[in-house]
Amino acid sequence: MRMLWPTPLDEVTDEDLMRIYGYPPEIATSWVQVNFVSSADGAATLDDRSEALSHPADKRIFLLGRDLADVVMVGAGTVRAEGYRGARTTSERRERRKSLGLSEIPPIVVVTATARLDPGCALFTDTYVPPIIVTSEHAPRERRDALAAAGGEVLVVGERMVDLPAALTELSRRGLKRVNCEGGPHLFGELIAADLVDQLCLTMAPLLAGGGADRIAVGRTTSESRRMELASILYEDGFSMLRYRRPS
Repeated sequence: MRMLWPTPLDEVTDEDLMRIYGYPPEIATSWVQVNFVSSADGAATLDDRSEALSHPADKRIFLLGRDLADVVMVGAGTVRAEGYRGARTTSERRERRKSLGLSEIPPIVVVTATARLDPGCALFTDTYVPPIIVTSEHAPRERRDALAAAGGEVLVVGERMVDLPAALTELSRRGLKRVNCEGGPHLFGELIAADLVDQLCLTMAPLLAGGGADRIAVGRTTSESRRMELASILYEDGFSMLRYRRPS
């Protein structure tokens, strides 16, 4: 992997990546990074999965995103489509997190207004850390109770939809300020609409998906665009890893 901008590097080490993708040293409230891969024409998936768009360089940054975060956030649709389970790690990655003052394994936070998750899925049955389910009062009580009985911690924030600012405030209160969002497009769209995105890590795959696939952000429209600044460009095998950050 090479770094093309702002400082050219012929070989990017893990230490370089930690410096490039590290969170700000002082975070007063939640700081949200969104991690996505897309085709060159903007598709978020091929055959409803992101795997076909990915590359080892992209996966390297994806795993680093988990290593540097207090918590991993994901939408329920992505949990179902991608077969999410609890976060995994290695002894080396545990030591990396320990050196940063983080817990050994980050919890998975699932955003779902309806609490439509299978209590028997791997998110609950194949995990070291119980997931946190952020839902709304509109979600049926029996669903919420079933997820709690399966081991999830259920947070209700919002009436019919999840109140994302309130959810982030609650996570921040618990010390979970470094948020790494892994999608999907609907959750990303809601974060944009609420102006909650501080950084976008976007891998562009050298593929054309054509019509039919979702863009990386869908759903509610915003009254204005959100200005971001290009912070770095990395490159490997035709894949471009772009990082955009909210202007300081």
